Amino acid sequence: MYENLKVWQESMELVEIIYQLTSTFPDEEKFSLVSQIRRSAISIPSNIAEGKGRNSDKEFKQFLFIARGSLFELRTQLEIARRLNYITSNKKLKNKIIAIESMLNSFINKL
Repeated sequence: MYENLKVWQESMELVEIIYQLTSTFPDEEKFSLVSQIRRSAISIPSNIAEGKGRNSDKEFKQFLFIARGSLFELRTQLEIARRLNYITSNKKLKNKIIAIESMLNSFINKL
């Protein structure tokens, strides 16, 4: 079951962090950058879950690649938010993202 996967659990925690973080963004960003950041974050555990539900390791691996792509997208969007001074550098968040990336890479290589 996908709920037992550490990478899924960690990415679900990331979604919670992202929602808390983006709740402080300016109102004018609600339907643009905030929406993009949240969608990218949500996409990570969603693709892990969908891939796990597929019939083959090959399909699962493809969804893990998509999840990793969403993670890279999220990193870029967070950097944009930092450059716009909506957030400051956050070592704990950065470490969580790096850990999830490492778990996804390991899982992809294993499959």
